[in-house]
Amino acid sequence: MTSETTAPDAPPSPPAAAVPPGPPAYHRMARAAGRHDWWRPLAGTGLVVAGVFALMLGVFIASEVAGHLVGRSLDADGMVSWGTHADLALSLASIAVALPVVLLAAHAVQGRPAGTVSSVEGRLRWRRLAVCLGLALPLVLLTMAVLALLPAAPGENGSTQWAGTRAFLTGLAVLCVLVPFQAAAEEYVFRGWLLQAVGAWCRSPWVAVAPQAVLFAAAHGWGTVWGFADLVVFGAVTGWLTVRTGGLEAAIALHVLNNLVSMGIAAAITGALDAQETAADMHGAAVAVDVPLVLLYAAAVLWVTRRRERLRRDCPRREYLRRERPRRECLRRAAGPAGGV
Repeated sequence: MTSETTAPDAPPSPPAAAVPPGPPAYHRMARAAGRHDWWRPLAGTGLVVAGVFALMLGVFIASEVAGHLVGRSLDADGMVSWGTHADLALSLASIAVALPVVLLAAHAVQGRPAGTVSSVEGRLRWRRLAVCLGLALPLVLLTMAVLALLPAAPGENGSTQWAGTRAFLTGLAVLCVLVPFQAAAEEYVFRGWLLQAVGAWCRSPWVAVAPQAVLFAAAHGWGTVWGFADLVVFGAVTGWLTVRTGGLEAAIALHVLNNLVSMGIAAAITGALDAQETAADMHGAAVAVDVPLVLLYAAAVLWVTRRRERLRRDCPRREYLRRERPRRECLRRAAGPAGGV
């Protein structure tokens, strides 16, 4: 006597991986996430400029008044000097005050969540920031190592006298506390506010990226043609990364580490923190080292971004298979051996 075993219905085939529609492009967030009128980007920019100027002026006046009250000495420009590290802290803090002004302008003028300046997700994505810091650190260290091997440019002081342990650690502490806010503030102003302000009017990301890159270079003053070009490239590359990754994390990571490492090295050298040179004063050989490594960082960030996007596209299918695997195993055991007697 033969019994026939009826195989259960075959499980359905996995669904096609579908990715839900994503948020608007980063440079269009001012238009998509808030109230948009043609005048709002202009009004917000005016508020940012006026607010930053007022806060910087307030820091300066407070320092001058307090210095004269306690009898501090004056520097070569006739301004109160609090010493190398205190002056450095005031300089960094006077830039960092721009950060809350940008967030206020986004909320008050454009009626959108302040977090939309950080990313398309409405927040600073800390895990992505950590990944970008990990990508930037070896490249920044490599850049500084190669630059240290270059001969000093004409007019530069090639002194490398050790500043002393106490002076170095004090300077390093000031830098570690304030440089992240100073560098982030610059990113929120240029790659954040200005990029999104232009993007509110122009659909093309390249049109949004270009003005902020030039203004970023101009804000550092005029030093050399090479230095200006280097800053424009930095602004353009980090601007494109901001649009491509949907947030400021990649730009902040590179900017923070670049400033922290370069100024940390300066803290170890006597008198280096008092120097007036900035990135705008770079010479051609230094730019030839810096630009390729900035582009290499951009390539690494874009590779990681594409990989994350590919994994996100595969997630629906992977989740389906994870749920279906136990069910298929149960059905296989229930069916028993094919053609049983």
